Amino acid sequence: MSDSETESDAERYRAPALDKGLDILELLAGVDGGLTQAEIAKRLKRSPNEFYRMLDRLVRRGYVTRLEGDRYSLTLKLFGLAQLHAPVRRLVSYATPLMRELAEKSLQANQLVVFDRGAAVVIAQQEAPGYWGISIRVGSHISLFDTGSGHVLLAFRPQPEREMMIAEQVRDVDIPKPVNEFFARLDQVRERGYEMMSSLQTAGVYNLSAPVLGADGRAIAALTVPYITLVNAPGAPDITRTIQLILETAEKLSHLAGSDVAQALLSASGPP
Repeated sequence: MSDSETESDAERYRAPALDKGLDILELLAGVDGGLTQAEIAKRLKRSPNEFYRMLDRLVRRGYVTRLEGDRYSLTLKLFGLAQLHAPVRRLVSYATPLMRELAEKSLQANQLVVFDRGAAVVIAQQEAPGYWGISIRVGSHISLFDTGSGHVLLAFRPQPEREMMIAEQVRDVDIPKPVNEFFARLDQVRERGYEMMSSLQTAGVYNLSAPVLGADGRAIAALTVPYITLVNAPGAPDITRTIQLILETAEKLSHLAGSDVAQALLSASGPP
């Protein structure tokens, strides 16, 4: 198919109103505190009048809320819809008691991450039992390239799937260069069975990540502990023991999740 035919098809199936609504939702999803109608229009390079009716409909349908000062902010309705996805709900239900046990034994927070339609998404998290711990909000989107969870999700997939997952994510983030070294790192993670790396977001934190595997050895999720050294916690497991606890928990969850959940999640995130 020629470029002109592709462009012609793109024009033929345009849905301007739908695109406008999706542009608003995607913009607000990345902003704290909301935006005014004028700010939305400026960021999307459109006239403010173009968005009045669309914002009104999004507010009435519950996807957007209007704050003081005529600012618009995303509600949790989209997140709630995402949680209706049955395989994710089942995986979280299996994981919750195991993640709680892991937090109690390790004295660290932990989270569960899946790859879903172009993004690594936190679907569950467990706070540390003590005063200190690093946690990430459920629903957060994180990078495949510079996080332990992202590395594990990529490492335990065949190379063609890795490339497809990366192609879906490469909209806001560039692939690490040189790319061959990045893929070699993923192979090392797979061979070792887990990832251990200094956090590239928070100083003094180590990302410890292990895969939750389907029956075919492909990662359906990553279980991650953002490890911090606890100074005033006698008996707290060191980093080596914490890795072992993560591996044990991930293995239990792999067994509990079963092939039905695994296959459903894998089908949603990429071809078998």
